[in-house]
Amino acid sequence: MLFAAPAQAQDDRMTPIPVPAQPGAIELDTGKLPGAAAPEAWHMQYGSRFARNVSVATLTPYLPDPARATGAAVIVAPGGGFRTLSMENEGSEVAQALAAQGVAAFVLKYRLNQTPQDMDAFARAMNAMFSGAARRPPPGRQAVGEGIAPQLADSRAAFALVRRRAAEWHVDPSKVGMVGFSAGAMLTLATELTGSDARPAFIGIIYGPLSTVTVPANAPPMFVALAADDPFFGAGGFGLIESWRAAKRPVEFHLFEQGGHGFGMYPKPATSTGWFDEFRRWMAMHGWSR
Repeated sequence: MLFAAPAQAQDDRMTPIPVPAQPGAIELDTGKLPGAAAPEAWHMQYGSRFARNVSVATLTPYLPDPARATGAAVIVAPGGGFRTLSMENEGSEVAQALAAQGVAAFVLKYRLNQTPQDMDAFARAMNAMFSGAARRPPPGRQAVGEGIAPQLADSRAAFALVRRRAAEWHVDPSKVGMVGFSAGAMLTLATELTGSDARPAFIGIIYGPLSTVTVPANAPPMFVALAADDPFFGAGGFGLIESWRAAKRPVEFHLFEQGGHGFGMYPKPATSTGWFDEFRRWMAMHGWSR
């Protein structure tokens, strides 16, 4: 139910493409997804590239000029309902924008639930999930991390890898954060609340569920962006924000009037397009970016 789709689709047809070269991608040590049989496949949609049937997790670095490096790093988790990954709009384009601000960025291609290999069957399955997910989620306490153990293992492994190679990548191990979109936002929150050794220095929740959670006493600063017309989470309440405030932990929340779900880095007339500038300013305020 966390499929990422832009509010104003450019071209919603799914067109298969060859699996592209992924220079710099580093295979994580979490192994192959148990029971995975379908090969990894990619397609174009909304003018952007998506991956599916990912059975082996990777992390791709996007590093700033060392002379401009702030020492901060961000693990970027694309969305796609844990069935596909928006590798550009919520992945590489975000990472490139962060690197331009002196922040080392790492796109996490985490393992996914298997989907039909046939594109038409996959499209029907995604449309069915997308339609059913448009029901408003009930407010209340969120079961964080439930059903995403492989993805959570991938996230933890990504943090471990970045810290292990921190000196090489000009990263301060204490300044490694995470930003996620839709399903990636769900994974980001789970990484903070149930990821034990991951310990993000900060988190960004971009159009993810905002249900009430139990907040650790040492929870990191959190940035949240959501469009009020998001068909999934726009009417689900703001329990997550209230939870962070009740715990007296730093939180910044941007509720945009328009933008729908999945706006990411797509250029749009809605003010939601400005979410990244606000995120950059927030990071700069904390000393993580330029």
